[in-house]
Amino acid sequence: MRFTKVLVLASVMMGSAVWTSVSADGEAVYNSGCLACHMPGVAGAPKLGDKDAWAARIAQGIEVMYENAIQGFQGQTGMMPAKGGFVHLSDDDVKAAVDYMVSQSQ
Repeated sequence: MRFTKVLVLASVMMGSAVWTSVSADGEAVYNSGCLACHMPGVAGAPKLGDKDAWAARIAQGIEVMYENAIQGFQGQTGMMPAKGGFVHLSDDDVKAAVDYMVSQSQ
């Protein structure tokens, strides 16, 4: 299983917050935020498991999907903000989430 870093909010003294790193896989990254758009289909996001919605995206190749997810993309059917709006995610986190979503949507 491929593991990557995902950033999660952790409380520290005085009630302030910092981002700290823990190990997670693509499913955990997806569950940490991607599902907000990819579960209901917000802004044209292909729903997890919707093979028809994912088919054309998958056909473009994984590298294109990574680039669009990391850098953002405006398409005919919707838009993808860079890193889904979660700028604290590493590129590897985003790639792991894409891998997970593709594996669940083929």
